[in-house]
Amino acid sequence: MTFPKLSENLNPEQLEAAMTLKGPVLVIAGAGSGKTRTLVFRVANLVRSGIEPFRILLLTFTKKAASTMLSRASELIGQRCEQVAGGTFHGFANSMLRRYAHVAGYPKTFTILDRLDAQDLLQFLAKELGLAGPGKHFPGKAALASIVSKAANRDLGIDGLFEKEMPHLLPELDGMKRLVSVYNEYKKVHALMDYDDLLIVWRDVLKTDLSVREAIGDRFQYIMVDEYQDTNTIQAEIIRLMATGHDNVMAVGDDAQSIYSFRGANFKNILDFPKVFPGTKIIKLERNYRSTQPNLDCTNAIIANAQERFAKRLLAQRTGGRPPRLYIARDEQDQARFVAEEISRLIKSGHRPSETAVLFRAGFHSFHIEAELKNRSIPFIKRGGMLMAEAAHIKDLLCLMRLLINPLDRLALNRVLFMFERLGEKGAEKIFADMVKSDDPIERLTGYETKAAWGDTVRGLGALIKGLQNTQLGLQDIIARLTDWYRPHLERIHPEDYPKRLQELDYLRGIAVRYEDAVSMLADLVLEQPEEDEAGSSDRDRICLSTIHSAKGLEWKTVIIISMAEGRFPTTGARDGDLLEEERRLFYVASTRAKDNLYFCYPAFITVSGSGLMPAKPSRFLKEIPSNFIEIIKSKDDATYRSDGGGARCRQPGYQRDYDNTQASAAVETEAAAMDEPGMFKAGERVRHPIFGPGRVTQIMGHEKVKVFFDATGEKTLHLAYAKLSRIGR
Repeated sequence: MTFPKLSENLNPEQLEAAMTLKGPVLVIAGAGSGKTRTLVFRVANLVRSGIEPFRILLLTFTKKAASTMLSRASELIGQRCEQVAGGTFHGFANSMLRRYAHVAGYPKTFTILDRLDAQDLLQFLAKELGLAGPGKHFPGKAALASIVSKAANRDLGIDGLFEKEMPHLLPELDGMKRLVSVYNEYKKVHALMDYDDLLIVWRDVLKTDLSVREAIGDRFQYIMVDEYQDTNTIQAEIIRLMATGHDNVMAVGDDAQSIYSFRGANFKNILDFPKVFPGTKIIKLERNYRSTQPNLDCTNAIIANAQERFAKRLLAQRTGGRPPRLYIARDEQDQARFVAEEISRLIKSGHRPSETAVLFRAGFHSFHIEAELKNRSIPFIKRGGMLMAEAAHIKDLLCLMRLLINPLDRLALNRVLFMFERLGEKGAEKIFADMVKSDDPIERLTGYETKAAWGDTVRGLGALIKGLQNTQLGLQDIIARLTDWYRPHLERIHPEDYPKRLQELDYLRGIAVRYEDAVSMLADLVLEQPEEDEAGSSDRDRICLSTIHSAKGLEWKTVIIISMAEGRFPTTGARDGDLLEEERRLFYVASTRAKDNLYFCYPAFITVSGSGLMPAKPSRFLKEIPSNFIEIIKSKDDATYRSDGGGARCRQPGYQRDYDNTQASAAVETEAAAMDEPGMFKAGERVRHPIFGPGRVTQIMGHEKVKVFFDATGEKTLHLAYAKLSRIGR
């Protein structure tokens, strides 16, 4: 097989990387610069140069990536490339420990615990130690496994992890430290290793045994590591130890795309590579084959403000293109409307749905957009973070809303009742049976008779529903009351991350601004996606909604980055230091996913936890982009945008008012300016209730009560002194 001429297949920088075989090499591969192609040709060139394939090691972060690279190298020079050792850090560590585990006191036949095994073992030991069980607020098994893994990968220890990221769990710190100690001892006694142990034990073997280090250095004389910016401290240490005797290591990565610190990735590893390996040759791949120069001018400006970085400037190999566009929205509802309208326009102009992605910092930021796309029957998938109506805490609150509408909704009732400690299926069956017998199920729930410990909680649920059904509150305030009632249950069920979940519930309350009643809101949030055709539907037929972390490595013709406001992006907790720097790199990663069209969206008002709708400042990252690099799209309202100094600035002179829920369906039905005095309704009039939705008055019962037949929930008798009832158009 003839080896293709390198100079005809690689640009000068790629060629230099493929031809440099000896010594430490650091390849800084900018976004869209062809790093995979470079690695493939280097593997092929190493083998073609006479180096035995088994002396070459290619480490990647997925098994598929290594397999694909070696397969492509084989296509260049033949099947010998398939003999190159390739795979993930964990897979490689496992294969080495099958030979050297005895150095660390493990038999070669050790068993690997998968994720679920590790969770079950941690839960079992927590119960044995008396930390978990009825009446305890200790984290659940999935959270325990996550905590143990984070502490190991990030080299923080349990103390550091709790103090830095989980202060709400500090009361459980001593118990958690006891559990980790017992867990590690149990694994050693029973010859078990979890996923993280593979790296830790392999690192320890290399550190403690010189003969093993020398044997590995002699065996693998050429080491390549892909995505080096994503390595953690342990992985970087393993590479340094395995290169004993030769230092022939090529690390390929991009410091500007280091965004996985929450998984343990250490940004310093790629920056410090030249220090760890003296004499390192640094090669920069700056030719971008993905995007256009106007987009790259913007992304270059984004990363130029990074405090620590390898300086580089991406240069487009494509011609043409238009500058990125910034839409200044009134609020997140208006932002969602703009995004949906722009997507509709693109599809009508010939774009496939799969050629567009909406990217966001956190999963709940897309909730408004999910609802808007469903309303317009635009199919989408979501990557990273659950769909709004699928998250457990969101479902819990939606079930409470369902009970307001229909107290005999058995599925919703069961889900709510099962939140209560020690209340099981039999208890729930008795409660439901008792409610069914009554003409007033909620009254029966309010006075439910039982000596069980959960009795007061059940009666409290009844009182909550009864009170909200006869309230003058609007939908947003009703959701706030439901959230207040639910909070102690949330804290007990999800102790590991309830602050984050509470924030998402506040955001759900913000979404209620677009609805006039609970019936219409629930219909939207649980509405199914459009039916797939007979041939089936795949990702290529759908808009992609994705967190930025889940979008890394992917690309689309059109990318829309939403919620570019302080508190959203960067997040509230990333005010300075390393956290803020990683937020900037996240913005860079998101922006470099676009091939043709790049949009930024900034909502002038956002929903803030505990405060409701509040004015928001533009993201500091937007301000760092020169104003001549961006085209401004103004909201249909009166927000204005101007250049001021070195970057973009925003002012909102017309945003002194709040936006209420009359916006959502004003085009369909016009609500009266204010509720009439009690007794002023007439039979036959159309009215709306904040929970039951629209209906028609069927009977006037004196001056205080009316009967209304609601479109979705049937006939109900309402007391006008309490019920918030308003006229609507016919």
